Order: sequence, then structure tokens, then C-alpha cells
Amino acid sequence: MADSAERRLTVAVIVTVLNEGKAIGELLESLAAQTRQADEIIFVDGGSTDATPAIIQSYASRLPITLLTRPGANISEGRNAAVAAARAEIIASTDAGVRLSPDWLAALVEPFERAPAGAAPGVVAGFFLPDPRSPFETAMGATVLPRQREIAPARFLPSSRSVAFLRSAWERWPYPEWLDYCEDLVFDLGLRELGYRSEFRPAALARFRPRSNLGAFFRQYYRYARGDGKADLWRRRHAIRYATYLLGLPGLLALSMAVSPWWLLLLAAGVGLYISAPYRRLLPELGGLSWSGRLQAIALVPLIRLVGDVAKMIGYPVGLAWRWRHRADPAIHWRAQLVELRRRVD
Repeated sequence: MADSAERRLTVAVIVTVLNEGKAIGELLESLAAQTRQADEIIFVDGGSTDATPAIIQSYASRLPITLLTRPGANISEGRNAAVAAARAEIIASTDAGVRLSPDWLAALVEPFERAPAGAAPGVVAGFFLPDPRSPFETAMGATVLPRQREIAPARFLPSSRSVAFLRSAWERWPYPEWLDYCEDLVFDLGLRELGYRSEFRPAALARFRPRSNLGAFFRQYYRYARGDGKADLWRRRHAIRYATYLLGLPGLLALSMAVSPWWLLLLAAGVGLYISAPYRRLLPELGGLSWSGRLQAIALVPLIRLVGDVAKMIGYPVGLAWRWRHRADPAIHWRAQLVELRRRVD
């Protein structure tokens, strides 16, 4: 039998796209620059009305591209279609609007290839960092994206903008097509529950631009929280947020007015603690900005936190209401499906 170091597995990169004409070029260039080239690159277009398909096809002479068109497909449907069309043993997933490090694919694939047959991880989690182009995007990236030092590898749930997994794992637990956002979390949690070992490889780095304005950010986090509600995710986190804004803040303000203004110090300390992590991330990144840009980024952090929290508090009950209306659909009861899958194996 060949030594594990000699194993070379086939790998497919999958990407879903929709009207990404302005950004798709950076992803394609970074795919062409990979030190480990993919055997297949499967794009699934959800019905773009701009130049996205033409730009992708223009790279067909440099990359092993297959472009599928699925008008109206959500991200889960697109990813499942891409994996189904691929022939490779390993599937690496990323997103449009991303710029990949040259060793991204090599870092994701290496844990599968170095492991003896039958002992490879089921999932290899890459990492991602912001790629800001303005003071607002710098503040946004610092506010919402953790840095590597903050990650506990054993608990890290990878984003599908930088992850690789066994095709055989996907065959047991595909992306949930009933879910339009947070689909990668349900995918990750399902694979973990089914016993697939995950390995963290931060060298598999994807850089992407954060949202460039508050309106786009609000819509993004509203949709994320709506997805949490649909999938019944993170009840405790959302309960803490509601308790903080609806009980804690009003209570401290009332105490400061009715009892003593010293209660405002406790409120200020709580706010300071809440925004301390974003500022720790932001300060090392201010050097590339002008003085006015630095001041703008510093001032934006609390506002971005507040807008994100409001978006989540509005989106989550909308998702819960959707889940209640669809409670008779067995597809949404994904935890019960996992129990059944594990029972069959046992």
C-alpha cells in the first residue's frame, strides 16, 4: 500500500454566484494563482443579470471551470448542485467576493492527504479576514469578525467561504435547502454530530470585503438572525441580547435617575466591556488610514454594534414565526434527522 505521504486526492472547488460581476475577477485570479490547483471548479449561478457568467467563462482556458445555471436557487441549493456535479473526493467551498491566499487550497487539502486512509478528518476549517477598502469597512471588519487568537479550534464552526470536507460526508448530510441563511452552521453542526472530525487550518485564508454601509450591514444581520430563528439556533445568545436591551439597559437608566447617578458608571462599564474586543482588533489596523479616517473608524464601532444588535432582534422573531408556520414540515427538524441518522449507524 502506498505511504500516506504519497496520496494525492482529487479536489473540487465550489462557488455559488449571483450578480458578482464587480467582484468575481479577484476570486478567479486568486484561484488561478493557487500553489495547489483544483481538479475541478464548479460555479453555480443563481440567475445573474450582469456579466458574471461571461467573466467566469473567460477563465475557462486557465482553470478547469464548469458553470451551472440554476435561476432562483438559494445558496444551499447552489452548493448541493455544485457538489453533485463534482467528481472529486474532497470538496473545498468558497464564495464570490473573496480573495484567496496562494496556499489556500493546499492548506485545506493537506490534512486529508497526510492522514492514513480511513483516518482523515471529515472537515478542514480554513479561516477568513476582512479585506477593507474604506474607514467604514475597516470598522465593520473589526466589529464583526474575530481574529485567529480569539478562536478555540475545537469549537470553531467554519464558514463555507473557507472550508473543505469529504464528499462522502456531504452525501450523508448535505446543505439544508429549506434554509436560506445560516445554512453553513447547520451543515457544520450536522457533520460534527455525525462524528466527523474537524481540523483547523488558519493558513487556508480567505479575505473578503465587509459590508460597505449601514443599510447593507443591517440587511445582512437581519437575514442571519432570521436564519437563526428558522433553524432554532442560539436561543441563549438571543435571549441574553433581548434581556440586555429590554431589561438591563432600561433598569440601569431608571436606577440612575431614581436612586443615584452612580448607576451610570455601571452602565458605562458594561458598554465599554461590550465594545472592547472590536477596539482591540481595530487599533492595529488604523495605521493605513488618514487621521480623519481613523477618527471615523473609531466613532463607528459603537454604532455598528448597535445596528447589528437591532437587526438581530428584529430578524430572530421573524425566523421563529416562519418556523412555527412550517412546523409540520419534517425537513426543518434537523436535529431529529441527526438522531435518526446516528441510530441507523449504531
